[in-house]
Amino acid sequence: MHLTDFQIFLLLSLLKVAVVLVITLTAVAYTVLLERKVIGRMQNRWGPSRVGPFGLLQPLADGIKLFLKEDLTPMLVDRPLFLAAPVIALTCALVSVAVVPFGAVTIYKGVDLFEVANVNVGLLVILGITSIGVYGIALSGWSSNNKFALLGSLRATSQMISYELALGLSLVGVVLRAGSLNLRTIVDSQSAHGMISWNIFGGFQFVAFFIYLMSAYAETNRSPFDLPEAESELVAGYHTEYSSMKFAMFFMAEYANMITVSCVATLMFFGGASSPFGHLTDFGGPIAMGLQSIFWFLFKIVAFLFLYIWVRSTLPRFRYDQLMGFGWKFLMPVAIVNIIVTSLAMALHAKV
Repeated sequence: MHLTDFQIFLLLSLLKVAVVLVITLTAVAYTVLLERKVIGRMQNRWGPSRVGPFGLLQPLADGIKLFLKEDLTPMLVDRPLFLAAPVIALTCALVSVAVVPFGAVTIYKGVDLFEVANVNVGLLVILGITSIGVYGIALSGWSSNNKFALLGSLRATSQMISYELALGLSLVGVVLRAGSLNLRTIVDSQSAHGMISWNIFGGFQFVAFFIYLMSAYAETNRSPFDLPEAESELVAGYHTEYSSMKFAMFFMAEYANMITVSCVATLMFFGGASSPFGHLTDFGGPIAMGLQSIFWFLFKIVAFLFLYIWVRSTLPRFRYDQLMGFGWKFLMPVAIVNIIVTSLAMALHAKV
């Protein structure tokens, strides 16, 4: 029985989706382990070391524990919304990975093996899907019928909406330089001369990168902007009433969002899957080139995740008025100035 071109395309696409989903969920689990290990070392502790060699099976043990815990639903919650909230949060966190090109263009039977969906406006898709994720947090706090959860979700909603603007504006300079919203095109525009061509160096977008990084910390509710989950003030914030796998879904969504943010930073400012040495490291066939590109992409993402963890273990939490003031009074104006300066520089360069 011979498969038609469409059947081959469909099978390869489904296989890609399954592989990327499994890898993302595994990466989420081991990002938690990486965080616990690194923070442990920074605080002169071991971190998880009992389950498996060097504690490598700790994520499996944590998953089994959460799965087997009693799933409690308080009596006075709005049940449909209470159950839907973690599903919305996790779904939005995972779907956005679909448009990320995580390797060099490698075509087999008409299918790009290293990107689930090559969308012409991939950057807008990621920004749109991740901004919908705030509904999960807002609904969780409101439906929990708990004052701490409601305050946490209100904080998270206002924080995410505020910093979403600065984050989006910080990427405008990169889009202007590439002339496209397609993530492949943005990566290709930075791959000519290696590190020198990256937007953060060759494109002079280091101010935009700083704005993006600060906004990303706030968007993902990470320290020093983790006010929605401030345990010293709000118990556990918007997931106070959640337990078992519903709590785990919020937990997974947070770390999946961290990975997505790291992917976007890599694509927009650090050349995506391209080598920092340009074409000097181009050797071997298409398989070797593909594996090399995946290595560089993963290396950059792990570096960003390490930076996330380093900041968490180093900086204290902001006050909430400082958090909002920093976003509106500093990051927003600087992002707008960066767009104006980038536009002027490009216009003058075009005339020359």
